Amino acid sequence: MQIQDYLREKALLFDGAMGTYLMQQHPGWEEEKIERYNIIRPQWVGNIHRQYLEAGAAAIKTNTFGVSMWSRQDGADGMSVEKVIRAGWELAAAAVADHEKENPREPHYIFADLGPVWPGEGEESFTAYRKLVDVFLDCGADCFLFETLENADGLEQIASYIKKKCPQAFILVSFGVSPEGFTRGGCYGRSLFSQLKQVREIDGIGFNCISGPRHLLAQLEKLDWQDSGKYICVMPNAGYPTVIANRTVYANNHRYFAEAMREIAEKGAAILGGCCGTDPSYIRQLREDLEQSPVKPVIPAPIQPPLALEACQTQGREQEDELQAWSGAIEHARKNPRNSFAAKLMQGEKVIVVELDPPVIPEINTFMEGAARYKKAGVDGIDIADCPIARARIDSSLLACKVTRELGMTTIPHMTCRDRNINATKALLLGLNVEGVNNVLTVTGDPVPAAERQEVKTVFSYNSAILARHINTLNQVTFPDNPFLVCGALNINAVNFDSQLRHAEKKIENGVSVLFTQPVMTQEGLENLKRTRTELPVKLLGGMIPVVSYRNACFMEHEISGIHVDDRIVELYRDKSREEGEELAVKIIKEIARKMEDYVDGYYLITPFQRIHLMERILREIR
Repeated sequence: MQIQDYLREKALLFDGAMGTYLMQQHPGWEEEKIERYNIIRPQWVGNIHRQYLEAGAAAIKTNTFGVSMWSRQDGADGMSVEKVIRAGWELAAAAVADHEKENPREPHYIFADLGPVWPGEGEESFTAYRKLVDVFLDCGADCFLFETLENADGLEQIASYIKKKCPQAFILVSFGVSPEGFTRGGCYGRSLFSQLKQVREIDGIGFNCISGPRHLLAQLEKLDWQDSGKYICVMPNAGYPTVIANRTVYANNHRYFAEAMREIAEKGAAILGGCCGTDPSYIRQLREDLEQSPVKPVIPAPIQPPLALEACQTQGREQEDELQAWSGAIEHARKNPRNSFAAKLMQGEKVIVVELDPPVIPEINTFMEGAARYKKAGVDGIDIADCPIARARIDSSLLACKVTRELGMTTIPHMTCRDRNINATKALLLGLNVEGVNNVLTVTGDPVPAAERQEVKTVFSYNSAILARHINTLNQVTFPDNPFLVCGALNINAVNFDSQLRHAEKKIENGVSVLFTQPVMTQEGLENLKRTRTELPVKLLGGMIPVVSYRNACFMEHEISGIHVDDRIVELYRDKSREEGEELAVKIIKEIARKMEDYVDGYYLITPFQRIHLMERILREIR
């Protein structure tokens, strides 16, 4: 029986969690990649499939969720992704075959389960998915679930690919959203739904993981799905976990879960199931509740090809509305009346921003004095690095709040993706907004030094472009009255500058309005700056850093990533005294500023060695 025929009669009930239940059943086995159990402990995986089927699940997921994230190390341990997928498919198929021998009249479905691929965009994501999908298709899969996703990259392409290979395939897409409706990749769930409901090849869309059932019910109520032509699927977590003895534990609340899921079914969700923390008792309770008081699922109105003109126009308007809302949020951030820095920049006046590094100890008198002197010198903003070179310093956002509050200055704290996840990032943005800090510079962050990686872990789950998208989505939803102006970085000294431009284009698409460049210290860097001016629709702040000595010039050239100092400049500093070095620095920066003047919207100066007096001289020369 086709799933569509099944869904005319009743909701399709999925299984619950594989990973958390496997750990619950076999404590002490802390294998990082549970998909490996398909090979090293197949009886454990098969037994869990059977338990869910006996509990009443009509659809089960293959134990392959994580293969999409560790496929980059494919076969490194002799256990290839293809081998794991095939083993996972065989275990699920064997469990269904055994169950149907005793229940021949009950149809069951096996879904090829795939989580998010390694962070990528568009074609890169599609290519990663295609490799995995081809294995499943060869196994005989005709039902696919892409779950716990952070964005929509590659989904339209892979759905079209599957349907061409297997026209009868049934494709579900599910996003992991927080109680506020955001994915870990910074996308708003409602916007993702609006985007993907236009894709004919996708049969069902919904939410799973991260949130409990009541929060996903609230997200479902925000969707305009009745005429979307899509089945709605909802698979929440059991609730919210606690950690006991280093283990993540979910409370046994299957009755509460089933009651909430019944409400979700009454709202029209046709496909139900569970995610983290849901074991067979949750599925059994939900099945019993649905059998006692059946809820007929909402069948989506089919979209027949070719689309009627009116439908095309409606979809076009919806897409245009989404785009206008996004563009409007970016434009509003640029024109925010509470943001004098943004106003000046967008009105075409040249601005000057000076970077101050935060201290490594809780002594900030020198830092605050420097900021105050820069204010007196007339700079338009202070930008504060976020633990540069991955070394712990006073938090840039806390310093930004202090400077804004006590000195009344515009501050632009750097915000990296290295040290905090998306929840921590949102919490930080909420605090900054309350404090009146409404400019941020998004950067991926310097990598942690190799010698410290055992003790210091990074959180590179998303890059600066995705962080920018998250902030601009929050501008639409959370900060409409006082949005952030989002800035980004551009390495004009990169060997492959074409790649830098492509990445900058992605940042701009995601809402970056201003690019701060690395220091311009070569003719090549200047030419790349000119090229940026002609190719990118963005405000540019040309980077400059004074060289103060021969040793300083050599250090920047050879040991600081992203900075390239022309050999002629390096030689100018040979055998110069401190005083002579500073005189030369003022002269060189003044000349660089003159050369870039016609190609930038302002200047971005980096303070060397806390030499505020030197920067004051330079500021007088370039203003």
